[in-house]
Amino acid sequence: MTANFSFASATGIGSLPGGDAREAARTATGSFEDFPFLPELPARGPGADMIGRTAGMLVELYARVEPSGWRIGDRPGRDTKRARSWLGEDLDALEEFTQGYEGQLKVQAVGPWTLAAALELRNGQAALSDPGACRDLAGSLTEGLREHLAEVQRRVPAAQIVLQLDEPSLVAVLRGQVKTASGYRTHRAPDRQVVEATLRDVVGVHGGGPVVVHSCAPDVPFALLRRAGAAAVSFDFSLLTERDDDVIGEAVEGGTRLFVGVVPGTDGPLSDPAGSVMGVRTLWRRLGLHPGLLGEAVTVTPSCGLAGASPAHAREALAHCVRAARSLADNPE
Repeated sequence: MTANFSFASATGIGSLPGGDAREAARTATGSFEDFPFLPELPARGPGADMIGRTAGMLVELYARVEPSGWRIGDRPGRDTKRARSWLGEDLDALEEFTQGYEGQLKVQAVGPWTLAAALELRNGQAALSDPGACRDLAGSLTEGLREHLAEVQRRVPAAQIVLQLDEPSLVAVLRGQVKTASGYRTHRAPDRQVVEATLRDVVGVHGGGPVVVHSCAPDVPFALLRRAGAAAVSFDFSLLTERDDDVIGEAVEGGTRLFVGVVPGTDGPLSDPAGSVMGVRTLWRRLGLHPGLLGEAVTVTPSCGLAGASPAHAREALAHCVRAARSLADNPE
């Protein structure tokens, strides 16, 4: 059973366009008075991307950029140093704009299975190919996250830290769809119990604090994530189908928060706030859930990160999330 937490009604996913840490922190904190997040700025280059940023958090494991991607190495090099430097810059900016803040604050890192699918071993194959490497990687990530969470808490002492684990490759890992280095074969799917146990260990690093697992892929394994201890699941609402109804209903009734991605993450016209959450209301009616539960069970977000958006659209999308959440709370029927 997932622990219950009182989440705020709207937040961002993590990434924003551009490379100015102070401007990003101003946007993330100014858009959400009660649930800001630590921005990620992948446009700065390797080390600011989601894999490189998390690789820079690892303890006693290091990664460097190769033509094929990020590869585990023997010692910290310039890529690790760059990743850590940018994270420090982002934390400095966040600290500046959260003086005296006392609400929820979300930080993001790549989860253990997406990291295992993305990081290469010395032989060029994904860490996913080696169960021992997967264990070592998860252990290193756990220690790195422990240090990172403590650092964020030190900088924003009155905040309730929410950890988001990004797992866009989790479904592909579970289905054995992650390609080998040659591209002609796929890596064998790990045992689902191992996947669940590893996620549970990493979720546990937050010491009972709220953990959100985010995936913008279809067929998010809600039940597995709930069993692993996720307090909330973040997903692209447009990818749901009616076959997801049962697991969604069970999640809501079990106290799991839904972070529904309903606001487009790329440039384009936005519907009115009520229209953005119309599908959520329709789902609620289809499941026979009480409308009053909407405010307790739903947090509104963009459909995925905003790195590919223009700065103007990113700011408007975040503001739109707040307005859509207010519409959902004020008119749940």
